[in-house]
Amino acid sequence: TPHKNDITCQDIKVGNLNCALITPKDKLTEGVILYFHGGGFVAGNINYAKGFATVLASKCGISVFCVEYRLAPEHPFPAVLDDAIETYNYLLCNGYSSKQIILCGESAGGGLCYTLCHKLRDGGKTLPSGIIAISPWTDLTSSGKSYEQNKKRDVSITKEKLQYFANCYVYGLVDGKKQPKYNTNPQDDFKVKSNPQISPLFASQKNLPPSLIFVGGDEIMLDDSMMLHEKLLKSRCKSELVIAPELWHSYLLYNLEERDCDFDKICKFIKNTLHAQQKLRWMALDNAAKIFPAARRRNWSNIFRLSATLKNKIDTKVLQSALDVTARRFPSIAVRLRTGMFWYSVQELPKAPIIKNEKSYPLVRMPFDDIRKCAFRVLVYENRIAVEFFHALTDGNGGLNFLKTLVSEYLQQMYGIVVPVGDGILDRFEEPSAEELEDSFIKYAGKYPLPRKDTNAYKITGEQDPDGFKTNTTFILDANYIHSKAKELGVTVTAYTTALLIMAASKVQEKKVRNKSKFKPIKVYIPVNLRKLFPSKTLRNFVLGTNVGITPQFDNLNFEELCKCISYQMKLNITKSRMASMIKANVNSERSFLLRIVPLFIKNIVMKMVFNAVGEKKSCFSFSNLGVVKTPEEFAQHVNRFDFVIGCQAYAPYNTSAITYKGKMYLNIIRNITDSVLEREIDQVIRDLQIPYTVECNFKRS
Repeated sequence: TPHKNDITCQDIKVGNLNCALITPKDKLTEGVILYFHGGGFVAGNINYAKGFATVLASKCGISVFCVEYRLAPEHPFPAVLDDAIETYNYLLCNGYSSKQIILCGESAGGGLCYTLCHKLRDGGKTLPSGIIAISPWTDLTSSGKSYEQNKKRDVSITKEKLQYFANCYVYGLVDGKKQPKYNTNPQDDFKVKSNPQISPLFASQKNLPPSLIFVGGDEIMLDDSMMLHEKLLKSRCKSELVIAPELWHSYLLYNLEERDCDFDKICKFIKNTLHAQQKLRWMALDNAAKIFPAARRRNWSNIFRLSATLKNKIDTKVLQSALDVTARRFPSIAVRLRTGMFWYSVQELPKAPIIKNEKSYPLVRMPFDDIRKCAFRVLVYENRIAVEFFHALTDGNGGLNFLKTLVSEYLQQMYGIVVPVGDGILDRFEEPSAEELEDSFIKYAGKYPLPRKDTNAYKITGEQDPDGFKTNTTFILDANYIHSKAKELGVTVTAYTTALLIMAASKVQEKKVRNKSKFKPIKVYIPVNLRKLFPSKTLRNFVLGTNVGITPQFDNLNFEELCKCISYQMKLNITKSRMASMIKANVNSERSFLLRIVPLFIKNIVMKMVFNAVGEKKSCFSFSNLGVVKTPEEFAQHVNRFDFVIGCQAYAPYNTSAITYKGKMYLNIIRNITDSVLEREIDQVIRDLQIPYTVECNFKRS
């Protein structure tokens, strides 16, 4: 039985009919099953219909639309058929084509699938894509031999009971009384009940869609299925009949473990029959992402990490289910890298990756072979969920949306908490928009390119850790204090924190380079979220950066002067027009005809040379600040902390990043060298500025 959080149920009114749309969270197919429940046309309601519809939706990954049609004897034929037509037309009017619809029904509902198709065909209407019939009641005259042969084996129903149901359906109530009519003339009764719109077995089966029919080997209605199957084949229709030995009427509804193979058949039937099977998306890398696969090294790949620390320990099984749902909402992130003749591209994953327990340090190298299989990973440690992304997929903002949506889905599945959509939390059942998947660099490129000239910066050096271990130090700062101090100086929190880092890096240079004439500029690369300048909704990369800092001539500035200097540079560099011109320079390179026709392996050589010559030499390290994380109260009650860590540079040992949540700024300093030279200076600057803080660090076990 599926967990209640595996599906969503939307109650719908179609005219006066109670209906429901059951949607699985791990949706694989964009079509819909129109499901008619059984009950001899005299029993059953919407809650009964929802039961098997839920199983069907969950096991097959497809939406199921079920209906509470009117019941006999109060509403005799053709009321049920009219209701079936009304619900079919409702789906056609609400975005589904006939080729996106499969009919399914059990017992009386199974027969109704065929009478509906006959009615549509004879009226010149478009037919659904297929029929799944479970012990269909197709012969209301009970003429098959199995009614006698299996009457001692089938304890679920009798011929007499079925004839009572048939009388209710065909004749309705005696006038003025609450009892059903019946026909005392056997010949006339047979004639009435063999009407093809009542007993579909007696209709022409020509030009019907493919059928998949299940029936129990011991049920009295076995011949209803067998004779229908034979007529379908004789009419050159596709039909598969599955007879389950020694099983009873509508056995599939009991979800027997030993008959799970039947649901496999249904899934295969849907895949082969439905004309709207979801295809995995292929996308070219966005403009900024093209450099990342080319710039990779044997021991380095450009990855970053976002994590959320919850109040309670993570249930990995529930989180896996939440990831299955979330991954399908982010088809530009849940991907693998593919190599083409001229460019790299990404392909949507057929299913989410398996979640792993975190046993090592953050941002362990992601081998290129792994990136070709899945370009992100989800890790769990105690009460922390971490997602590590290959940077070609998205930037920190898109990654944060992914993490927040994943955590929201986990909270709903784990605790039944409905977290409102907003603040970067996406509706998991909404289709991704074209804007979310676009390459916004192409869209917002300016008219004139901006030259990329810049001077080289000072680089911190040190002895590489022989095992590749990465040490991450987290300074947990009082965000309100920093905000108030930045406001006093008339600068942003990013400018204030960047000045702090530049001052610390300057002190490192003073201690490591004794000859002042050899001092180099101290510069920090600041990624800029372009969504704040342009109206983009993309979940892919949409970040460009700028270098800010000081030259050796200005290394004696006090902190206030340094803050204002950095703030001025940021205001000068981070403008809409300047960023548009920077985008234009990058886009022009991509649009070069000569570059486009050059094979990928040559492009890789050229791009790697460019990256080596320019990529990281213009700054000491990066400082990426995602700012304040906003979440709904329902979310915040269960999440204590967020962290954001960007990987070390390819040729420099440090990188820095920050994220703020619940009044605390988490400033992460990652390195791959043994000496904590920068962290010590940062610690001293923080002390000098009297910022309230604590510090955490991972240590390598000896």
